[in-house]
Amino acid sequence: MTTSTDVARGATTLLFVPGDRPERFEKAAAAGADLVVIDLEDAVPHDHKEAARANAAEWAVTGHPCAVRINAADTALFASDLSALTGTGATIMLAKAEAADVVQEVAEIAGAGVIALIETARGILEAPAIAAMPGVVRLAVGTFDLAAQLGVDPTDALALAPSRGALVLASAAAGLAGPIDGVTAAIDDADRIAADVAHSRRLGFAGKLCIHPKQLGPTVAAFAPTDDEVAWARKIVDSVSDDGVSTVDGEMVDKPVFDRAERILKRATRQP
Repeated sequence: MTTSTDVARGATTLLFVPGDRPERFEKAAAAGADLVVIDLEDAVPHDHKEAARANAAEWAVTGHPCAVRINAADTALFASDLSALTGTGATIMLAKAEAADVVQEVAEIAGAGVIALIETARGILEAPAIAAMPGVVRLAVGTFDLAAQLGVDPTDALALAPSRGALVLASAAAGLAGPIDGVTAAIDDADRIAADVAHSRRLGFAGKLCIHPKQLGPTVAAFAPTDDEVAWARKIVDSVSDDGVSTVDGEMVDKPVFDRAERILKRATRQP
């Protein structure tokens, strides 16, 4: 049986839905995202938090694969969020993850994998330790909170490049899939979404947080390999000889090149 944690390990599109809007859960699940993320944090007013928590737990425990973004560990809501979701099977997305021991404690208590949402400078600096924790299945970046702390524009790719790069390195060192990029505020601007994804993909990201179903198609399309990349990858795979080394277009092909070609062909099997 495929669990929500299994899905989270390879998810390209993760679609947020507010936890206090349970009538939207089914629509979100049918929209085509790899994983629905029920939000108990920013999208939910304080006086709706308890109801949102109960809605998320009921959705997860009745067999719907999902992740649930819980409130940060330094908030009064954290313990109740974690308790309500323990044993439900939901993947936990921990907001403002900053400490490896806390992230691992969340995984152990909940009995599920954790997506560590890095949204602070401290979280960026602790990312290698967080990614190395056995319970962590992915890293993700919360660009708006991070940019606010750094005093930069969240849409400035250059300003956030060092932080994004740190998460890519931490994920690779821990053997995790590429990290998940933050949201794009523009809902109807497919070109903007495609440009944002193209940038994050170039850095080594392998997924994106989405806030509306309209963002899913452009996101999947932008993460998909180009025709030229697929053609190159097929040429590489077809060229490998019995000794594992060959030459293509005057360049040596060895295992790292072959592995990259295989990853490209694997991604190409996805359809926008």
